Amino acid sequence: MLEIEVFGAQLLAGPLPQCKVERLCALALAAAGVRDGHLAVEFVEGDRMTKLNGEHRDKEGPTDVLSFPVDGAERGAPGDDVPRELGDIVICPEHTSDVSEAIVHGTLHLVGMDHETDDGEMFAVQAEILRWASA
Repeated sequence: MLEIEVFGAQLLAGPLPQCKVERLCALALAAAGVRDGHLAVEFVEGDRMTKLNGEHRDKEGPTDVLSFPVDGAERGAPGDDVPRELGDIVICPEHTSDVSEAIVHGTLHLVGMDHETDDGEMFAVQAEILRWASA
């Protein structure tokens, strides 16, 4: 079972229902073979994202999305009934042109995909998920 928490949704320019956030995360996780676990999606202002980007990536200024994986796609011990902790996705709406894309992008990073090293595979998967989500 997936457990998805959403924080800071009031920062979005328009409404984004919890069920849409959950669907986007679920589609991205399913594409990576992950069917259960816990993750959090937080929407933050530019100053908070600037701080996080500096602390965790040594980059100046804000970015659109950051992911902080914990357990990734790996399962816990057999019989372990504690949900897998996938991690956190942080999105800065004021620096994001497409919030749905940022949600999918961040979720794929939580399960180990990396567009900087995969010859375009992550972006192809991301585009396909966004097509599924809009259907």
